[in-house]
Amino acid sequence: MTEESRTTSADKPGTGSTGSTGSTGSPGICAGRVVIVTGAGRGLGRAHAHAYATEGAKVVVNDLGVGPDGSGSSGGPAHDVVEEIRAAGGEAVAHGGDIATSEGAASLVRAALDTYGCLDTLVNNAGFLRDRMLVNLDEDDWDAVLRVHLKGHFLPLKHAAAYWRGEAKAGRARHACVVNTSSGAGLSGSVGQGNYSAAKAGILGLTMVASAEFASYGVRVNAIAPAARTRMTEQTFAQTMAAPGGGGFDAMAPENVSPVVVWLGSEASAGVTGRVFEAEAGRITVMEGWRPGPTADKGARWTPAEAGDTALKLLAGAEVPQPVYGAR
Repeated sequence: MTEESRTTSADKPGTGSTGSTGSTGSPGICAGRVVIVTGAGRGLGRAHAHAYATEGAKVVVNDLGVGPDGSGSSGGPAHDVVEEIRAAGGEAVAHGGDIATSEGAASLVRAALDTYGCLDTLVNNAGFLRDRMLVNLDEDDWDAVLRVHLKGHFLPLKHAAAYWRGEAKAGRARHACVVNTSSGAGLSGSVGQGNYSAAKAGILGLTMVASAEFASYGVRVNAIAPAARTRMTEQTFAQTMAAPGGGGFDAMAPENVSPVVVWLGSEASAGVTGRVFEAEAGRITVMEGWRPGPTADKGARWTPAEAGDTALKLLAGAEVPQPVYGAR
């Protein structure tokens, strides 16, 4: 990606928020919006990119083209998705930068501005796995997974928000949206995925903070916890993720997750921010995070024995936590 001068929607014709149609030829709920999807070369990201294009969005398709463990790179997957969208009558452009670097994340936002003149929605989706039990997990595998998932959310979010803050200060506040991607592993943990679970839990905290900090710019920030068949799940959870035979409903198809992602990235979801949605098959669930449960207040310092006795009484009246996935 070359360094080019930054433009606004006023500098380029046809980049406004009205008058555009989806790739089907009819207006969609994202007509005219400019959307970035990271990790969009395959799996969930690819499904999201196609769904946004179908609903009228102009899509920046980011993907490094790495293997399931983050090794290697190829521009092919991103370009393939762009060609598919264009063949269906939509608008898209490829970006192959590493969004877990400040330069790569900045160039991603520039790609949207230089190509389409604005940015309305950011979908953070890129990631890979390096599964090990904690006692066997190498430091490099911990760092790599935290980097792509957590840093790979933070940096695009930071650079997109800087643009939206500038627009707001100039009196051009946009109906901007961010959709982050967490996981059931981030909500309740997953045995053998300590690095991935930690990163996905961190994304939930990042979502809450960003939704509060960016509210004054008119930016809404939400997260999803999807379950679908991708390169990251079809081997680890092969039986659960298998496609059905006989043409039945494919519950684990990644396309099942995209409708709520597209809605969250549209103006139709106005007022919704700081929320987490679990999406799987035909089910959408609003997740409710940490809330105060049973409590006791002595009004003075506890002894360890008193604290223990009190904690056990409180636990007896508390909800049982969801089991860690894969625990025996």
